[in-house]
Amino acid sequence: MTDPRRRPNMASDPLAPGEAARNALTLHELVVAARRNLGGSVWDYLVGGAETETSVRRNRQALDSVAFRPRVLTDVSEVRAGGSLLGHDLRIPVILAPVGSLQLFEEGGGATAGKAAEDFGIMNFVSSVCLPGLEGTAEASDSAKVYQLYLADDEDWMRGLIRRAMAAGYNGFCLTVDTQVYSRRERDLLKRWRPPSVGEATTRVAPLNYQARMTWDLVKRIKDEFDIPLILKGIATAEDAGLACEHGVDVVYVSNHGGRQLDHCRGTLDTLPEVVEEVDGRTEVVVDGGFLRGTDVVKAMVLGADAVGIGRLEAIAMAAGGREGVVRMLRILEHEIVTCLGLLGVTGWDELDASYLHRALPVDPPDVLGAFPFLDLDYPYP
Repeated sequence: MTDPRRRPNMASDPLAPGEAARNALTLHELVVAARRNLGGSVWDYLVGGAETETSVRRNRQALDSVAFRPRVLTDVSEVRAGGSLLGHDLRIPVILAPVGSLQLFEEGGGATAGKAAEDFGIMNFVSSVCLPGLEGTAEASDSAKVYQLYLADDEDWMRGLIRRAMAAGYNGFCLTVDTQVYSRRERDLLKRWRPPSVGEATTRVAPLNYQARMTWDLVKRIKDEFDIPLILKGIATAEDAGLACEHGVDVVYVSNHGGRQLDHCRGTLDTLPEVVEEVDGRTEVVVDGGFLRGTDVVKAMVLGADAVGIGRLEAIAMAAGGREGVVRMLRILEHEIVTCLGLLGVTGWDELDASYLHRALPVDPPDVLGAFPFLDLDYPYP
């Protein structure tokens, strides 16, 4: 597919805030607007991954390797697409995934994402390396929210942050567990660029000394000391999913960090079935990694996810139109989900099972933006 960075009219002036969001009929238009509004280094940070970016492409390949088996002649005049997580209703089974340095894409950062999540009716996962910070993001909206942490200091520091998150009204605490060592993100290294506000904890060559020392004993201590739902983000095997259940974790979050940590991972949709089987209803399951379309969400739900995390697409929507852009993205995503369910011949998630899916060869080579094949189409941009 054509690289959107090389599209001739990408050099146009940035769009007015919200303009793309008001006029977009497809997610393609938000991608184009985001690229026009971002500098090259920030765009590469958004779409890039670790080393060869094989994990990034495998996330997309896993999604494109599943085909639908639709049923017909069923009444689908009313389709229900809502979901829930940690006891909170979701308008669609999607959460805004924690994205570091979200303020690079729109100055409001986590606060903007929280307001959009509240407007639409889903949950916001707030990155600990995102402005305006723990309290600032919490105060900006009444959305259901989870605070995500990288263990950049000792356990006393962590305990203080958990207490602050509880006091600020967060509905869960998410510990990221796949950043024992900060990866080599070669797009950034080649440009000698690093996110300006992430801080040393996630940008030095060999950082995260405390993160590297994390063990299951830490998970046990958190569960013993704090009465807040615990999510482990970065689970990639059935073995670790089973250990999470044994330690009382409330949500197993299947993720390979969007392909930004360990290179040559499996795509997360390929990982999801073994985790769901191992968990066997003992915890809820969230998955992210390359999910860009409503059909992607449906595939994950068929395979047993309770919710799907949207990360790159969240950042793209923010860059395209801020709060309005994220809400518009979610509305388009909802329309795609409802359309997919109706055309599968079902009216809700409880009617779906593995019989609705079939393994298939991908049509195109995998690409981080492979879900958007019309980026080089000559159409009137918003």
